[in-house]
Amino acid sequence: MGGPMARQLAGGGHTLSVWSHNQSKARQLAASVGAKFCDSPEAVGRESECVFLCVGDTAMSRRVILGPKGLVQGAQAGFVVVDCSTVSPLESSCIAKELAEKKIDFLDAPCTGSKAGAENGTLTFMVGGPPAVFERVRPWFQAMGKSLYYCGESGMGLRAKLTQNLILGNLLQAFNEGLVLSTKGGVDPALMLDILNNSAARSGLIAAKAPAVFKRDFSTNFSVKWLSKDIRLAIDLASELGVPIPLTSLAQQLYQSAIAKGYGEEDICGSIRVLEELAGCEVKTTESLNGKQG
Repeated sequence: MGGPMARQLAGGGHTLSVWSHNQSKARQLAASVGAKFCDSPEAVGRESECVFLCVGDTAMSRRVILGPKGLVQGAQAGFVVVDCSTVSPLESSCIAKELAEKKIDFLDAPCTGSKAGAENGTLTFMVGGPPAVFERVRPWFQAMGKSLYYCGESGMGLRAKLTQNLILGNLLQAFNEGLVLSTKGGVDPALMLDILNNSAARSGLIAAKAPAVFKRDFSTNFSVKWLSKDIRLAIDLASELGVPIPLTSLAQQLYQSAIAKGYGEEDICGSIRVLEELAGCEVKTTESLNGKQG
């Protein structure tokens, strides 16, 4: 996500300083867009007035922002940290408070749209934090996204994002169950998809992911391991708020099963193989629907 997002900012005429855990990737990116390569987040903090980061989990977020070589070590008062990672809302709010003590502004701004959205500048951002700070950095958001939602105080962007991924994860498991059932029952998967696309069960997620399942193409846009992590965070949030989410708890176990089977690094649509193996049925088709069957 980070590389394509940086390219959108550079394409909008902004001057960038870049860092990554993978330094070779950061060097290549810097060379390709005319950015300054930095060897640590601290160096990025010294060179910038605002930073966008997108990392894998809560611990990484805290380390990049507040660690020994973190952004805060090089930043000055008035600096803005925008964390686009999907992490713990509670921990993110704690980070915001720690930064505020140093007069550094912070927004939680998780995004959705996957790899294609990052590459095309069409991401959706859900933002939490001071509204004045959001308005100040809005032009940079607009270089990377088509939809910006201000959700409220610190942590609220993350609460919205976790809700979105909770629904996404449950929808995908419903698709997995349904298509394994219909395929084993003798209904052609392509025909079943056409029926779904023209019924109340229509879903943009299913329409996008089903063709890849049919072709057995599980190349990664959004990996099983990261969706599993997000759903686990949603379960933690639900526990904190006293909200029962039994369906989501089961879905998380199915994604964890996919990880245990070795599918964690692959796209979320590859999680269907857990149920396929249990049912002894593979959802695939060599046909293409050129028109509706009737």
